[in-house]
Amino acid sequence: MTGAPLTLGVDGGATRCRARLRDADGKALIEASGAAANIHVDFAAAIAVLRAVVGEVMDKAGLTGADRARIAIGFGLAGIEDASDAARVVEAFPDYRLVRAANDAVTACIGAHAGADGGLVIAGTGSAAIARVKGRETIIGGRGFTLGDDGAGAHIGLDALRAAMRAFDRLGPASPLTADIIGRFDGDAVAMMRWARDARPGDFGAFAPGVFSRAAEGDRIALEIAARAAGAIGALTRGAVALGAERVALVGGAGEALRPYLEPEIAARLSAPLHDATDGAILMVGGVIAAQREAAQ
Repeated sequence: MTGAPLTLGVDGGATRCRARLRDADGKALIEASGAAANIHVDFAAAIAVLRAVVGEVMDKAGLTGADRARIAIGFGLAGIEDASDAARVVEAFPDYRLVRAANDAVTACIGAHAGADGGLVIAGTGSAAIARVKGRETIIGGRGFTLGDDGAGAHIGLDALRAAMRAFDRLGPASPLTADIIGRFDGDAVAMMRWARDARPGDFGAFAPGVFSRAAEGDRIALEIAARAAGAIGALTRGAVALGAERVALVGGAGEALRPYLEPEIAARLSAPLHDATDGAILMVGGVIAAQREAAQ
């Protein structure tokens, strides 16, 4: 490699962290991945993951500490709520040419519309919507597992676990879905309680695929959970549209799994993203994507 500028995009979510290095022409050079990097859940642990992923990219690319001066890093991170959160992340990565940090909803939206105005609904482990219109960014939702994340994988899993516990206690109906979950804990309600006490959003989200699998088979409880989550995604979509976002993209594993349960109007409104959140972080710090450059020529 020469001394030309490089851009590194990092997408740190509640489930995993991804990084991508591009050269000055927008060519993808190196990629790496790591564990969850949610600064709201554990700032120190998230920074450790980010440093490890950035370090892995640099090692794979044959870069050293002396190369930091030509690298711009864009971080899109779960848990960033305001400028002070972003500043703490930036301070943890000195000596680079440029470092910027934003909520992962922002970088995902930038990527989804290649930097143009638009809206985005994220439905992964957590959920949020964002509208980027005329230079203004407005985030809807994204308030974390306790106060938000409706329609996301974590709450889908939580709803399933709660339904299973009600079925166990004969306080609610049983179904194959609730039997699946109770069986995961060998029929031990205390074990389920102890697990839930220490579980993080991603742990609850791991139960979401089972909900969708049972919903596809017609399981009544699974269908109710999916419908409730789809309604939440619809509300986020309408919120972005109300703020002036004409094109709205949908990202996240839970979002795609929920498509069959969305209202037709909402499903038609939600498009596929042009680029992912990692490239959105690259665009945020002035990087380019090769496909874009070729299209412009």
